Amino acid sequence: QVQLVESGGGLVQAGGSLRLSCAASGSIFSMYAMGWYRQAPGKQRELVAAVTSGGSPNYADSVKGRFTISTDNAKNTVYLQMNSLKPEDTAVYYCNCNAKTRTSFGNYWGQGTQVTVSS
Repeated sequence: QVQLVESGGGLVQAGGSLRLSCAASGSIFSMYAMGWYRQAPGKQRELVAAVTSGGSPNYADSVKGRFTISTDNAKNTVYLQMNSLKPEDTAVYYCNCNAKTRTSFGNYWGQGTQVTVSS
């Protein structure tokens, strides 16, 4: 199994910045992709940013130019630097990964971290 633990959420004023972190642990044999999704009240969960192993990052149009995803492959950790935050960025942010353990390949989710942007 793979466990994802997120940190870095909180309350920030519009125009401010936050940095989310997510560390994956467990019997990870290979990490294929890591990313961030978010879910606002009454809305479906949506992709924010993701990166595959050796690939280029992929961003939602709404965050391009403001958010940056990065990884520390040695630590199986993914970060999301969020700048110029807007009230519409308010949501629960979830870390996600596709990883191979010794016994299976799976898709895993973190517990979520709240990001609230005040106007």
